[in-house]
Amino acid sequence: MSETQTRSLSSRQRCPRASGLESVAPLVRSGAETPDPVPAAVTGTIPAWINGSLLRTGPGKFEFGADRYTHWFDGMALMHRFHISEGHVAYSSRFLQSDSFVSNSEKNRIVVSEFGTVATPDPCKNILARFFSRFQSPKPTDNANVNFVKYKGDYYVSTETCYMRRIDPQSLETKEKVDWTRYVAVSAATAHPHYDPDGAAYNMGNSYGTSGFFYNIVRVPPGGGAAAASADLSGASVICSIPAAEPRKPSYYHSFAMSENYIVFIEQPIKLDLLKFMLYRIQGKSFHKVMSWEPQCETVFHLVNKHSGEVSAVKYRAAAMFTLHQINAFEDDGFLVMDMCCGDDGQVIADYTLENLRRAEGEELDKFYNSLCRNLPRRYVLPLNVDENTPLDRNLVTLRSCTATAVKTSPGEVRVTHEELHDDALLRYGGLEFPHINYEQRNGKPYRYFYACGFAHVIGDSLLKMDVHTKELKVWRYPGFYPSEPVFVASPRATEEDDGVVLSVIITPRQENRTFLLVLDARSFTELARAEVPVNIPTGTHGVFNKTG
Repeated sequence: MSETQTRSLSSRQRCPRASGLESVAPLVRSGAETPDPVPAAVTGTIPAWINGSLLRTGPGKFEFGADRYTHWFDGMALMHRFHISEGHVAYSSRFLQSDSFVSNSEKNRIVVSEFGTVATPDPCKNILARFFSRFQSPKPTDNANVNFVKYKGDYYVSTETCYMRRIDPQSLETKEKVDWTRYVAVSAATAHPHYDPDGAAYNMGNSYGTSGFFYNIVRVPPGGGAAAASADLSGASVICSIPAAEPRKPSYYHSFAMSENYIVFIEQPIKLDLLKFMLYRIQGKSFHKVMSWEPQCETVFHLVNKHSGEVSAVKYRAAAMFTLHQINAFEDDGFLVMDMCCGDDGQVIADYTLENLRRAEGEELDKFYNSLCRNLPRRYVLPLNVDENTPLDRNLVTLRSCTATAVKTSPGEVRVTHEELHDDALLRYGGLEFPHINYEQRNGKPYRYFYACGFAHVIGDSLLKMDVHTKELKVWRYPGFYPSEPVFVASPRATEEDDGVVLSVIITPRQENRTFLLVLDARSFTELARAEVPVNIPTGTHGVFNKTG
């Protein structure tokens, strides 16, 4: 099938339909913390040069008393640490002691609203007090269950509100709560910052007021080297503010793209209805109820000079698409090349309710999975030198062997179409998500390889290595094993981009207390070792490798 023909089919239509899927309910049940490190049973050989910890977080507790969370994103953060040293592994975990977790635990019920669950009024209040409590603006949660991030040498766990929590990466002890609004004028920030080689961090956050709704790019300067005694985001500044195309219905975003000299904000047609957002407490609606997929709207790429904060006068427009995670972005001969995981239906975020994920094996689970959007890797190319002399109605992309297009349609407007960054071999694995590259060496630069989870189930069920030059795929997959986001760790004397290992936590719902850390040789994508720990771990979201020594 030609690339032109595939554009007429949605990503879901292009992937095979599933039948006979096993239940993954055990992957979204509450876990228990393991605060004291336990040794793992290692089979195979872990390279002796690996010295550090895989740090991960994700939803880990889904009920308090009789109250139950509705959406997977709502679960209380459970942090994990796999410490690797001299071929040995020790595992520990702790619940984040967020205000949300502590308050819920003390009351033994859900008292802080989350993404998909509205906290019920205090039953101890009288009827009138409970009624008026619905008119109080709810406080944002500090349940940071999305990612480990780093600012000025310190580790934090982050979600998508204005709050983060500083974390001791050795003990997983919860430190102080950090409020972005104390440093910059944003009401929320993503859990996916980007980093310059010098340690400077870039992130995005929202702001809104009488002048409208804005998407802000924030820069946090590098630290002095040693970790600070307390949280320190001093020097953070907003370098750019982009007004929303629809001030009352701005776009939702989970991350953004960054090359060596540019940041690209993707204004996609997942909309937040601000009127509903202000009224959702009164209406008893959770946050995910105010999100809507509006495919009649286009996707707009906003190009920003990272150094000056100047927003390009050119708006790059594409057909409606949905993205959570970018793979990489880099500049090449006057073009910005941007690779990302994309789908054709942004409704998928609301679909990940615990009710759906806990469906029993059978027709209903198959039906749910087959209704989901599948994300596939795409490449968009933005010409950087577009001005009044640039000709109209001509493909401006001149990169060798690239089928992406960019056509100037009017002054200040360029229409772009993507290149499929895969061949049909990927479709049998259900597309992919949770991409990871050799970030330290290749982020913002030309690259060749990325690693991801394949999604032939509602939860990732394979690990993939993609060669973006040849679109060839390497796969690690075993029935009944569900891997986490792959994290690449480079060999200390690496000379090639894929010289290192890939780490992933494998959940084994068919076997109790048999979770293991998988170590793959990144080049051959073959198994080097497993480090098994006697615990059950809920499926998580993101993580990082913290090098030591």
